[in-house]
Amino acid sequence: MNVLITGGAGFIGSHLAERCLAEGWRVAVLDDLSTGAADNIAHLKNKSAFSYAIDSVFNEPLVAEMVDSADIVFHLAAAVGVRLVVDHPVRTIETNVHGAEVVLRCAAKKGKPVILASTSEVYGKSTRLPFSEGDDLVSGPTSMSRWSYAGSKLLDEFLAIAYWRERALPVTIVRLFNTVGPRQTGRYGMVLPTFVRQALKGEPLTVHGDGEQSRCFSYVGDIVEALVRIVQTPEAVGEVINIGNDRETTINELAVLVKEIAGSSSRVEHIPYDRAYGPGFEDMSRRVPCLLKLESLIHYRPVTPLDNIVRRVVDYEWVRMSKQVLAARV
Repeated sequence: MNVLITGGAGFIGSHLAERCLAEGWRVAVLDDLSTGAADNIAHLKNKSAFSYAIDSVFNEPLVAEMVDSADIVFHLAAAVGVRLVVDHPVRTIETNVHGAEVVLRCAAKKGKPVILASTSEVYGKSTRLPFSEGDDLVSGPTSMSRWSYAGSKLLDEFLAIAYWRERALPVTIVRLFNTVGPRQTGRYGMVLPTFVRQALKGEPLTVHGDGEQSRCFSYVGDIVEALVRIVQTPEAVGEVINIGNDRETTINELAVLVKEIAGSSSRVEHIPYDRAYGPGFEDMSRRVPCLLKLESLIHYRPVTPLDNIVRRVVDYEWVRMSKQVLAARV
């Protein structure tokens, strides 16, 4: 099978490329490196079944050509991260909405199946837990750019479902919950890599708010395993599916765990949301997925324990930082 991954040089995309290659598939990646990195796919470039293009998903002629050569499209290209969303709402909305428009339009011309990556953020301020795919979605006000990411991905979902219903385009929407692991950058506010790098440098671990907000962290290897299984499940077409772990951890608990595994004496520093992201910033206190649909479709769920995930991220960051120190000395 020939696979196209938009955003394939990103954190999740590069792991998905590895997993698809392991399946024996040919993989083509499209990424403009705005949030991805060439280093993420450098180890794949010598594989005959792998190819890549450094370009934008807005380049419709190129996207059309790459879609034509593919049997399945994973659309992962997006603007991600709380910091990026708050600081650059125009970029966030344009990237997410227009990118999905281009990919879906090109795929519809040839009837190519699409797996569209959405996010748990679309559940917004809902307090009905666990979050189920058929639940009402509760957004914040449009005056708060914090919710622009959720709004843009929600529009992507509506568009994808419209293509499925009106033009019979085989589409599956996956709502990814907090995904973590090696190669994830803390540049745009991702909490685990930020904590790990702070701990390894002996810096304070910066917790936003009171730290009692909870999240369910999933190992990226489990997430891409689920994606590969979904694409091979015909019953998943036309569905919206949560993918994530459903074991909750508070951010305070995560900070303590990172310190313990990294062997760090760093202190934990709590920073008010207003200071971190500006006045009026809102966050969700809990975010827990219902995984009944996922399990019923593919008989699988993310299971890697959080302490194992943190160890892998600590090991990865230690090696990465050591290489940077050596390079600086040369």
